[in-house]
Amino acid sequence: MAISTALLLGGVATAQKIAFEEYNLDNGMHVILHQDNSAPVVITSVMYHVGSKDENPNKTGFAHFFEHLLFEGTKNIKRGEWFNIVTANGGVNNANTSDDRTYYYEVFPSNNLELALWMESERLMHPVINQIGVDTQKEVIKEEKNSRYDNQPYGKIIQAVKENLFTDHPYRWTTIGSTEHLNSAKLEDFKAFNEKFYIPNNAVLVVAGDFEQKQAKEWIQNYFGPIKKGAAIKKETFVEKPITETIKATHIDPNIQIPMLVAAYRTPSMKTRDARVLDFISSYLSDGKSSKLYKKIVDDQKKALQIGAVGFNEEDYGMYILYGLPMANFTSKDLLQEIDEEIIKIQTELISEKDYQKLLNQFENQYVNQNSNVEGIAENLAKYYLLYGDINLINTEIDIYHSITREEIRAVAKKYLNPNQRLILDYIPSPEKNEN
Repeated sequence: MAISTALLLGGVATAQKIAFEEYNLDNGMHVILHQDNSAPVVITSVMYHVGSKDENPNKTGFAHFFEHLLFEGTKNIKRGEWFNIVTANGGVNNANTSDDRTYYYEVFPSNNLELALWMESERLMHPVINQIGVDTQKEVIKEEKNSRYDNQPYGKIIQAVKENLFTDHPYRWTTIGSTEHLNSAKLEDFKAFNEKFYIPNNAVLVVAGDFEQKQAKEWIQNYFGPIKKGAAIKKETFVEKPITETIKATHIDPNIQIPMLVAAYRTPSMKTRDARVLDFISSYLSDGKSSKLYKKIVDDQKKALQIGAVGFNEEDYGMYILYGLPMANFTSKDLLQEIDEEIIKIQTELISEKDYQKLLNQFENQYVNQNSNVEGIAENLAKYYLLYGDINLINTEIDIYHSITREEIRAVAKKYLNPNQRLILDYIPSPEKNEN
């Protein structure tokens, strides 16, 4: 097993450099170790390179479903006992799913590292996928979808944006997927998904915190080493045609009373320099109450109840979504006009040196905060390895942000944030609500 140790290079003076060791097991599982003995806590996490984009278009929601299903039990952990074992041993655990990956983790007192490694190896080697577990989690997912999306005011914004912004790429559906697809799926479909994607050579294991490296490596080999390597996964490439004309769409939400303006831009892969420049632009325009759009449209002009943005930085493409709630006597069109004026300023003028330094400080603080605890470090190590293909970005990505110039900010705004390259979504109440 070839071993490489990260050099403590790059980054900013105020940030603690993250030391790590990485190696591969014979079955293809990548292992990353980060030792931090400052507190008696250890994090064990596994990130699988499977998300909603890896699903069959007619069987969506599987990746998120497995985030739930794989807590049902294993050959050696009885159904319903997973969380009891964790809490009885002073731990907490959770999981989450994105379009690109699924992430599981446990936080234990450091004397329970072996337990955590055994549990995660059980999830991978001996999951019990049966009809009672599938049926139980279908009801859980149905309730989650109803409460967080279907019946939540403005709960379907992301769904509406994705289905209009993407035509060919699997990003066109949401992570939670379709209830109908899950209901129609057979037990064999779930077993096949597990067999294809939940394999050691499609995963990275991270151990971070207070542990002894020699002992940890022995346990990792004992518990994960015997797991058989899976068949190589062929990842399909989906390329979207450039947006050259404004996409106009309407979505009716019966749960709202105030219409919402949504302007969404398709952006490049999070691995690109342009995506990082767009992070700067997003922060400048719409990050918090001190941003240009909030101060102008909400504070000064009082044309909107709220102005904001959400950025989705993902493996293949990203999305930059601006949204606003107009005040009475103003419309979504009024808000869009004000937004476009600020975008044009960025495209034609250099932002001030003061604003530029503010951005640098914001991103430096974010960088430090993201790596300020061992839980954040564990997830970042997994993410940079699995999705970016460069684990040492945990130490050097901040240098990329520091190298971005005001001229680049202007150029990237010109490249991506044009009216003919976006979706304008009218997110509106039901007609009967407008009549009341």
